[in-house]
Amino acid sequence: MNRETRTLVVVLIALIAAGAASYGVYSAISSIPVREVEVATRHAVVAAKPLRMGDLLTTESVKLVDWPAATPLAGGFDNVEAVVGRGLIANVAENEPLMDTKVAPKEAGAGLPPSIPPGMRAMSIRVNEVIGVAGFVVPGTRVDVMVLMKQGQQEAMARVVVSNVQVLTAGTRYDQANNSADAKPIPSSVVTVLVSPEDAERIALAQNEGSLMLSLRNPIDIDPTDSKGVRSANLFGDAPRPAAAPRTGAPRKVEAPAPPPEPASKIYTVETIRAAKRTEEVVK
Repeated sequence: MNRETRTLVVVLIALIAAGAASYGVYSAISSIPVREVEVATRHAVVAAKPLRMGDLLTTESVKLVDWPAATPLAGGFDNVEAVVGRGLIANVAENEPLMDTKVAPKEAGAGLPPSIPPGMRAMSIRVNEVIGVAGFVVPGTRVDVMVLMKQGQQEAMARVVVSNVQVLTAGTRYDQANNSADAKPIPSSVVTVLVSPEDAERIALAQNEGSLMLSLRNPIDIDPTDSKGVRSANLFGDAPRPAAAPRTGAPRKVEAPAPPPEPASKIYTVETIRAAKRTEEVVK
């Protein structure tokens, strides 16, 4: 047997031994019984599909799943009947647990009214594509409301009347469903914002006196807008002072003022009596 034949025989014997060992290990592991560990669970109601604010919960829109009992959901629901017929006051993703902070009371119904917190008001503003920041004013964003007005012969003025307000609705529900998933602009003619009663009065007066504009805010910027407004005269900054007119021709001769007249000498009359004779003398 030559050298090459001996090498081939050794390699074949090694492969057969390795295969036999692997098969033996696999058989030993497969014969070990599976140990199932039971985890205590409880039921939780989750969304069966993506739901939007104002939707009415039905048996088809929710489902019951097992949830670890060691980590219970504070404010969650454990039966479907507890949420059916109630409206949502916030958007819910698919398989997201339903909480009492996102579900309106049973007597509140569905739609926009249940999503209005106590003490607040929902007010609609007529807009167009430009005023609505090219369609990117979508539900959940925050905006400043600015008024542009001109009274009589006075110059025009622009000023923020209400700042950092939340947008509740924009466009139709069909537009929101098609465009919100891809962060596309939503064409709309009316935007509804959440404001206090005092801010609602300011917006109503501003909408009647002038035209409204919306400016989009960063959601983490919560500081109120402190602006004094701008007028037409201040649009390009302060107007420059007019330059002095240049002098032309010969210089004008300035005459010195005449000296004041000397005061006149006062004249005094002195009466003199000598014995029985009375005389008057004039003294300067």
